[in-house]
Amino acid sequence: MSKHSFKGLGVALVTPFTETNKVDYKSLERLVEHLLRDRATDFLVVHGTTGESPCLTRQERDAVTEQIVKQVAGRCPIMVGLGGNNTLETAERIAAMQTHGIDGILSVVPYYNKPSQEGIYQHFSTLARRSSLPIVLYNVPGRVGVNMAPDTVIRLAQEHENIIGVKEASGFPQQAEQITSAELPKDFVVLSGDDALTVAFVQNGAQGVISVVGNAYPRLTSRLTHLAMQGRYNEADMLQTAMRQINTQLFQEGNPAGIKALLRLMCLIDSDTLRLPLVPVSEELRVRLDETRKELDLYASTIGC
Repeated sequence: MSKHSFKGLGVALVTPFTETNKVDYKSLERLVEHLLRDRATDFLVVHGTTGESPCLTRQERDAVTEQIVKQVAGRCPIMVGLGGNNTLETAERIAAMQTHGIDGILSVVPYYNKPSQEGIYQHFSTLARRSSLPIVLYNVPGRVGVNMAPDTVIRLAQEHENIIGVKEASGFPQQAEQITSAELPKDFVVLSGDDALTVAFVQNGAQGVISVVGNAYPRLTSRLTHLAMQGRYNEADMLQTAMRQINTQLFQEGNPAGIKALLRLMCLIDSDTLRLPLVPVSEELRVRLDETRKELDLYASTIGC
């Protein structure tokens, strides 16, 4: 099993598309290089919600993964999102990913089915038995319709050595505290799944964040995250306050519509095209994002980020 650590700043990578809705591999390469510059990003998360994974074909997902693994060339760990609400099919897909050169799997709680806690436990236990790679659980009740209780996370961590963490996007930092206060394997990590709550989650035991805004501002987001992890909460709070407006705007018309619009404004990708049922942000929001971007760029330059 991979021994890579998923702590600090993880960036939930977008999947750029051309204006004709093909995967834009050139923009993807440029964006990845931006994220790895100055070693600001501790690990990459590919094919998550922000990567529009439900709208990619399996061939596209494999091609994107292959390009990123080749480009990164060991410079940081790579986690790939791979979840579903059909346990047996998801287990087969995870088994097939073991030789793709990645370092871990991010697997979401089954959506739409709304399983019980016992069902969630059995689902992830089945996946863990099929994987030689580390698995990070993904709790995002606002999207999947059910909250994975801290007791379920603890049970899975205690029984499966390759379940090595959880991305907590419940919006409740106290869930991180409930998990981290239990008897867990020493390397088990809790990661914030919400940029706006990174400091609060770290104060409650989390050891990093899987970030959306980090696509655009990896150095600023990395500094915020690591200040919080060092216990320098006042300094981290100042950065989080400075980023509050951009974080709010990024989600006003859905993710990843907001971050793609921002990345296009920053010339980091060539188009903010999304695949249906997602659509680009309104012109009104685009203008406000551009104004906020300019203010944040100025702030970042004054603190060396």
